[in-house]
Amino acid sequence: MIQTYKRKPDIADHYHTILIGSGMGSLSAAAILSKEGHKVLVLERHYTAGGYTHVFKRKGFEWDVGIHYIGDMQRPKSAMKKLFDYVTDGELKWADMGEVYDRIIIGDKSYDLVKGLNNFKEKLISYFPEEREAIVKYIDLVFAANRTAGKFYINKALPKWLGGLSYNWMTKPFFKYSDKTTYEVISSLTQNEELIKVLTGQYGDYGLPPKESSFFMHTTVAKHYFGGGSFPIGGSSQIVKTIDPVIEKSGGTIVINAEVEEVHVVNNKACGVRMADGRIINSDHVISGAGLITTYEKLLSKDIVNKYRLRDQLNKVKPSAAHACLYIGLEGGPDELELPKTNLWIYPKDTDHDTSVKNYLEDIDAEFPVVYVSFPAAKDPDWPNRYPGKSTIDIITILPYDIFESWNGSKWMKRGESYEDLKEKISQRLLEKLYEQLPQVKGKIVHYELSSPLTTKHFMNYSKGEIYGLDHNPERFRQKFLVPRTPIKNFYLTGQDIVTAGVGGALFAGLLTSSALTGKNFMKKIVGS
Repeated sequence: MIQTYKRKPDIADHYHTILIGSGMGSLSAAAILSKEGHKVLVLERHYTAGGYTHVFKRKGFEWDVGIHYIGDMQRPKSAMKKLFDYVTDGELKWADMGEVYDRIIIGDKSYDLVKGLNNFKEKLISYFPEEREAIVKYIDLVFAANRTAGKFYINKALPKWLGGLSYNWMTKPFFKYSDKTTYEVISSLTQNEELIKVLTGQYGDYGLPPKESSFFMHTTVAKHYFGGGSFPIGGSSQIVKTIDPVIEKSGGTIVINAEVEEVHVVNNKACGVRMADGRIINSDHVISGAGLITTYEKLLSKDIVNKYRLRDQLNKVKPSAAHACLYIGLEGGPDELELPKTNLWIYPKDTDHDTSVKNYLEDIDAEFPVVYVSFPAAKDPDWPNRYPGKSTIDIITILPYDIFESWNGSKWMKRGESYEDLKEKISQRLLEKLYEQLPQVKGKIVHYELSSPLTTKHFMNYSKGEIYGLDHNPERFRQKFLVPRTPIKNFYLTGQDIVTAGVGGALFAGLLTSSALTGKNFMKKIVGS
């Protein structure tokens, strides 16, 4: 059972490791360290644990806020499956989404991304028979880029002196791919803009359109789903539920409603945290999973930030895209409503991804550059047991933080009529997109609510309501400071900013941070390579 700070759980005076935030990076690191005998304390400022893996309930429904599908879970020997099994003691189970995991919809045309590498390739070729050579070369490049990642990431966990000595040879092959934009690489293979649009149709999974995103980031997502998509059975709340017992076995705990005011630093050494109520909890190590920007702007004293010139680091990166998510509750089960498991990616007909984003950011009344529709109730085989006769749908789109900035500082759920009017306008536009694809759900919706970038800021503590931490552009991967170690002794970072976007990236960040902290090669121990 996850305890709450308000109920005054039995918090010890000292821990091996304190982790700030309960997102996937912190949970992963906490579980790995617990298995090494560390007594850990995971501190979550909100009323529910899990970060982007948490769920919320309203009006008799339940929604997953961040996990919509995960790749590589149907391959027992995949690195991600092995790591998830390790941190959950094999208790977390996954449901296969089936043959078609993503459907790219451009105007009145649709293109299915199908499970299995050969199936994926042949399906694409059936849509673009004249582009066979380009498609084959593209897939080869996806694998080639991913093969360079191992040494790049391992270098991040090495001791500073060794990482410095080996940096050039361990990172040079990686930069060959990460330094180029997605569009730069794919347009060198084909001039077919429709094919480029389809191949980059999952860009919403990492937040940047093709002419801005690093090609390596694109390849990570593309390869991740070649084996199909999966969804956690019982919903994404099962992640924290299955990791919590692993932490407790070594005397650790996850505490909610527990806001950290500041990392407690004495003589340039992290030795615990100071809570919002003034209490100091001591530890040998402190790990922040709150993201680079939040950590350096909110969790360290100005003296520390100035001493180590940490603001210089912040000036070299920027937050990723902000978003809106429309959470929908419907009467009728997934089968009754004929809801698919397949995700829908809906795009404008006549403009490329980058132009669509540019037009929309200049005028949010312009056509949505991307609308992503997910059907969690259909993906989870346990859903009918928990919520018989009901269904849920999530719809996500880009939504710039700037248009909500005037409400910054207002209270969640009490931001005023004009704020609600703006959200309602966006909600109705998103519902129209849904009805175009699934007209049968019209009249079946009994509840919907839109989360804005301010909602994300409130719950995730991200400065601009960003969803993927730092932008995954080519420059981001060149920043040597995006590593687990910080200039402060015994103080570490984990989460998306250390590896890449999403739950999978944060999961592996926990592994890297654990390796950096202990000096142990957990990649070899857990994954076997």
